[in-house]
Amino acid sequence: MEISPDNIILVAAILIFISIIVSRASSKFGIPTLLIFLIVGMLFGSDGLGVQFYNAELAQFIGMIALSIILFSGGMDTKLKEIKPIMYQGVVLSTFGVLITALLTGFFIFWVTGFEFTNIKFPLATALLLASTMSSTDSASVFNILRSQNIKLKYHLRPKLELESGSNDPMAYMLTIALIQYISSSSIGIGNVIGSFFIQFIVGGAIGFVVGKLSVKLINKVQIPYPSLYPLLLFSVVLFTFAITDILKGNGYLAVYIAGIIVGNNKIVFKKEISSFLDGLTMFAQLIMFLSLGLLVNPSEMIYVLPIGLLISVFMILIARPASVFLCLLPFRKVDFRSKTFISWVGLRGAVPIIFATYPVVANIPYSNYIFNIVFIVTLVSLVVQGMTITSVAKFLKLDLPNNNKPSDFGVEIPEELNVHLKEIQLTKYMLKKGNNLKDMVLPERTLVIMIKRDGKFLIPNGQLELIENDILLIISEDEQERLIDQYNHPIE
Repeated sequence: MEISPDNIILVAAILIFISIIVSRASSKFGIPTLLIFLIVGMLFGSDGLGVQFYNAELAQFIGMIALSIILFSGGMDTKLKEIKPIMYQGVVLSTFGVLITALLTGFFIFWVTGFEFTNIKFPLATALLLASTMSSTDSASVFNILRSQNIKLKYHLRPKLELESGSNDPMAYMLTIALIQYISSSSIGIGNVIGSFFIQFIVGGAIGFVVGKLSVKLINKVQIPYPSLYPLLLFSVVLFTFAITDILKGNGYLAVYIAGIIVGNNKIVFKKEISSFLDGLTMFAQLIMFLSLGLLVNPSEMIYVLPIGLLISVFMILIARPASVFLCLLPFRKVDFRSKTFISWVGLRGAVPIIFATYPVVANIPYSNYIFNIVFIVTLVSLVVQGMTITSVAKFLKLDLPNNNKPSDFGVEIPEELNVHLKEIQLTKYMLKKGNNLKDMVLPERTLVIMIKRDGKFLIPNGQLELIENDILLIISEDEQERLIDQYNHPIE
């Protein structure tokens, strides 16, 4: 079946429905959701159930829009107070780490393709181009796996990994485009490459910062009669940011990520509604992106390059990625061996390398079909081997933290801009030692008990209410009091 305007809605509906149903079951086995989307696309593709989709330019366009949404949403969830302690480490990993990975992998590909069993002989420039498309970690995969599996890690590892994956795409993109230009014309010089690198980073960073600041003012100043339009307003800003940055020769991916960080770390109206909208839109973007990339590949063509694809996968996982991480973090002596090992393991490849691999196809570079299929194999291996074992590796290295997050007993949320905090406390005998009335409880200043849950029923409190063990109190306080409430909640006898 060839995708056409007549059947595209039907095909899309079926693919999305099946992907969501299958992904629900996959969570029981620890399979990354994005891997499921990719496999569903392959199963329905030309070598599977026969859906014909060969438009690399369309897949590239879908990927650009999806990545803009994913990076902006990831930026909004990135807390500046969490990334400040590891800012320099993240920047080094996202620049020099990508470059080292590309160089090591590129020279390995050039060397290994010289053997007969690989069936292919890549020129050095083509080998470096293939390596460059895979040199960055994938923001969609890293954000999705760390957050969907709700992994809590020591030593600021999670924000470090998310910062790296959110900011290292520009380096890989620049290397990919520069090598495509070199192979196509052989006239581009090293000076042009370095100049392009700085222009992309400076322009992308500046536009992202300015647009982020202006977006905060716009959302807080403009008065729209329908609150549901605020998320759409911000969505239009995301698309504008990427487009205008690209027109001005900056890096749009970096711009939208920085704009997301700026917006997410400022108070804006309807922030909860906007975040909920972006969460849903991000998951939809990931689904559509991985499905379209899965449809684009022909598994029968991958068989020819399977040996070299597997060799490159092993080299990147066990040598190139660890070498780049350990070299980049060498000046940061406080980062211990276990942390470096874990960062090396979370070098996930995903949609970004596949999207970058469409650029040689669109530019009609020699060996471009081989490049695309090899990148696809490397991505599948990475998602299966690394994506499915992140939690286990964190536990093995003793870098995981206990996850105390549980569903709220009250289901009450308040707008973030009110600058107050809700906390739930379950009463123990120790807490009732000074009396069992609410007025006898010693709570931190500027806190208030607003509701009590007992045996599944909700009670409105007053000073004379008799409290009993296992009552759950919903307390509201100023943010600065959260630590005091935590001490009260977990007293040391």
